[in-house]
Parts: sequence; C-alpha cells; structure tokens
Amino acid sequence: MVGDTIAAVATAIGEGGIGIVRVSGPDAKEVIQKVFLPRYGSSVDSWTSHTLHLGHVVHPDDGHVIDEVLCAWMAGPHSFTTEDVVEFHCHGGSVPVRETLNAVLRAGVRLAEPGEFARRAFLGGRLDLAQAEAIIGIIRSKTRDGLGAAVSQLEGQLSRRISKVRNEILAVLAHLEALIDFPEEDLPDITPERLSKDVQAIFMEIQRLLNRSQTGRVLQEGWRTVIAGRPNVGKSSLLNALLDEQRAIVTDIPGTTRDAIEEFIEIGGIPLRLVDTAGIRETEDLVEKIGVEKTREYMEKADLVLYVLDGSDELSNDDEELLRSLQERPSVVLVNKSDLAIRRLDEQQLRAVIGDKLIIYMSAKEGWGLEELAVQIRRLVYKDEAGNSLSIMDPTESRLDLITQARHREALERAQSHIRSVQSGLEMALSPDFLTIDLKAAWEALGEIIGETVGEDILDKIFSSFCIGK
Repeated sequence: MVGDTIAAVATAIGEGGIGIVRVSGPDAKEVIQKVFLPRYGSSVDSWTSHTLHLGHVVHPDDGHVIDEVLCAWMAGPHSFTTEDVVEFHCHGGSVPVRETLNAVLRAGVRLAEPGEFARRAFLGGRLDLAQAEAIIGIIRSKTRDGLGAAVSQLEGQLSRRISKVRNEILAVLAHLEALIDFPEEDLPDITPERLSKDVQAIFMEIQRLLNRSQTGRVLQEGWRTVIAGRPNVGKSSLLNALLDEQRAIVTDIPGTTRDAIEEFIEIGGIPLRLVDTAGIRETEDLVEKIGVEKTREYMEKADLVLYVLDGSDELSNDDEELLRSLQERPSVVLVNKSDLAIRRLDEQQLRAVIGDKLIIYMSAKEGWGLEELAVQIRRLVYKDEAGNSLSIMDPTESRLDLITQARHREALERAQSHIRSVQSGLEMALSPDFLTIDLKAAWEALGEIIGETVGEDILDKIFSSFCIGK
C-alpha cells in the first residue's frame, strides 16, 4: 500500500554491465544507512538530491560486503514516484543483484508488486494514466516509430488533447446548466445553433483521434501480413529477401511451402507479423490441400495481403478469384520475376480485375522493388487526422498523437457515442436536463484515458501488466 517502502530489481535479470535495485518510500534514507557504506564516509544526511555515491552494499545483519556499487539518492517529491528514492547500481550479474535486493528487504522494506513504482508516480501526480501506460509502450516498442509514438504519449501530447476536449465538453455543459438554472432568462449567446456547432466540433475532434488509432495499433502490435499467391511465384524468395536470410525453402518445385512460416520483421519502420503461406492451387495432395485451406484462412484474418504474381506467366483463374476477394481489404499486388526478359502477364487484364489496387514490379531474387514496397506499406499504415494516407513520409510522423492502446480507443468510441446522442437530442429539441446526461458520460469516458475518472479495478488491471521493477 502507498505509504510504506518498497523495493525491486529495476533491470532485466541476467548478466550485463549493471543491475539496479530500486527503493521508494519514506524509509529509503534509512535503508541507505543500514546497507550502504560510502567510500568517503559522508553521511547520507549531508547528500544533495540526485547525486551518485561510490561505496559498498553490506548485509544489515552481519555487515559482510556484498558488492561495490554506486548509490543514487533522489529526494521526494522530485523523483519518479514523488517519494524518497534510492537506487543501488550493482555489477550486472544475477547473484550480486539478488543479494543486494535481499539485503534491502532485510532492512525492513517489502518487495514491490508489478507496476507499483509507476502506480505511485500516477497517484503522486507525477504522471497521468496515459503517460504511465506509455512506459510499457516504450519498453515493448518494436520499431523506431513505435518508440516515437510511446515517447510522445509519455511527454503528454495525447493527454493534452484529451484534456482540451474535456474542457470543451465542460463549456457546453455550463451553457446547458445555465439554461436549466435560468429558464426564464433571455440568453442570446446560448442558441441551439451555437450548441450544435460546439458539439459538432467535439465530435470531430474525437473522430480525428480515432482516425489515427489504426496506425497506433499497428505500431504497437504489428500488422498481420500474409504473403499469398500460386505455387512457385516467389513467395518464399520474397520472405527471404525481406528477412535477408534463408528462412524458407526455395526450389523450383511447386508446393514446397506446405505450412505457414511466421516471422516478425520491420519494413520502413512498420512492424509486420509476416506469414509466408502455402501456394494456392487445385491439388490432390492431402497435406498440400490442408495448407491451401490454411492460406485462405490467413488471408481472411490478415490486416495486409501481399499477393505475389509471376510476371513471366499469365494471370490464372485462381489468381483472378483471389484478387477479387481482396478488393475490400488492404493489399498490394507484387509482380515478381520482373527482371526476366519474358513477361507474359497482361497488365490491362490485371487492372480489370484489381481496379486501382497498388502494383509493384519487383524481383525478390535480385532484391529490387523492396524499397518501393517499404514506402507503400508506410503509406498504407500512416493516416492523417482526416483518415487519408499521408503523402510525405518523415520521422516526425510517429510523434503525432496516436491512439496506441485498445483501452483508449474503446473510451473514445464510447465518448463519441454519447456525443452523437447529444447531437440527436439537440435536433429533437430535448430538454437540457437530458442532454447533460450524455455530455457528462462523454466527459467521464475521456477521463478514463488520463485516469481522472477510473476505478481501482482498472488501475489494478493496468499496472499488473507492468514489470515488478517499473
């Protein structure tokens, strides 16, 4: 519980340069006095906050030396948790770190629960809930763009947007409550037209955030991407070219890949959960037939399909059937083997089937066309706040306000639903009393994102997903 002193290992377990044992709470200074002997004999009471001190960690029972360490002292409230904090920077082996933690626990503190340091930072006002969740986003980021989005959230960009919308809702609520409190008064500034305009602005601001939630989800979770096509068109060669290693078997024998091969890869800063599937064709081979059915299932569940064609071969009936099935989902048509002198694929016939779907001519074997693929995947992922693909690709895009958490997305959708009800109520000229109910519900839903209106059960769920030392 908040008010006692906690400790935990703050670094990954195993061998490394350093390992850190973190302590937070009112007895942090007492822990230093019990387990740390400074090299130069200075008293902890004379230490300046946010300083490092060389010395030894000793066991509080018998005084035997455990390790030579650096002791970091950070006095509250100017620390991560807003409490007194001490960190022991040990040599990075599992034994010295473990023994240092045991010494600290023996000094009278308890082992921290998962996420308890971050929870104390939240409860102390150091971070709001969205910023606290960004810490997990930083730790789990898979690409530079994902890291940038999480850092942006930690810096409070999303929180400021949410707070701005909540203030706009409060302004509309104030107008409605004025109508309720002074029904006989003439309030020329509070007209139905003015209220409708203000509510529409709130609705659109929420929509702009939701429009970029898909990008945020992709950066945090990765895009489920399926490489599909007929046998022997170069799907496995494409996978190997993207991975830059011989992961899949490449032969001239159709049907070589019978099971789906899954890999995580970064392309153009976008994390892809890449699946190379069995080639799709009519077959009597039972094992291959099962692989083909699996391929169709993967395609139905995919976020993105990379459909590979053989540029030296004609478009088949199987190709046409599958390409038509991709009309309603993000997909890119890759014409492989385009380096060969013989090209039998009819582009007009292909266009008649796929419409304005993107076509990239490439050679998986020679490696050209891959840069264009990276650019186009990035364009598919990145949307502006109107939901349109961004035409300019630069590193700062990832620092725009992105919704990376499913919890945030769900809260925004609930808030928008309540705002939509307010709009309907204004159109039907409902009493202001009814309108305030949905406005307050929208305000509370948005407050859940930053932790202003959230219960202990939600906090428990969020912080339990953190590491023990965070």
